[in-house]
Amino acid sequence: MKRRSTLFAGVGALAAVAGAGLAWWRLSPGPVDDEAAAALWSLSFTQPDGGELQMAGLRGQPLVLNFWATWCPPCVKELPQIDRFHTDFRVAGWRVVGLAVDGPTPVREFLRKQPLGFPIGLAGLEGTDLSKRLGNTAGALPFTVVFGRDGRPLHRKLGETSYEELASWARSAG
Repeated sequence: MKRRSTLFAGVGALAAVAGAGLAWWRLSPGPVDDEAAAALWSLSFTQPDGGELQMAGLRGQPLVLNFWATWCPPCVKELPQIDRFHTDFRVAGWRVVGLAVDGPTPVREFLRKQPLGFPIGLAGLEGTDLSKRLGNTAGALPFTVVFGRDGRPLHRKLGETSYEELASWARSAG
């Protein structure tokens, strides 16, 4: 009986390790399409208020680019953390852009209830393709890419981020 319990415990532990490894592998960002990273700076996005967000105007500055949607609970949960980072680090030259992989109406309604201090671009479903080219192989949300002053990606994260994580990345970027 004791042998069977030990065997089941061992099989269970092995299954847990295999599951954790598979999850890590699926959620790890893939390679960045260098052309997509370079082309990002020529893109523009309609903003919820009707203006245009020109990415070219942000080139040469460190940037946090966050892909999110109103229907994504982890996205909604992390937005106040990202907004806090924007408030605290913009003096140091950091910029933040949120690209909503969503329709204009839900984004406008969301922003009326929860205003954000950083620019939002309406990326729609094309935002998923862009995020995939930037390393989001799962095409899931939220997805965050941190770019250095040279316009190249420094950090990427699939899943919810935090103020502390963003601040750590910013400090390590110098």
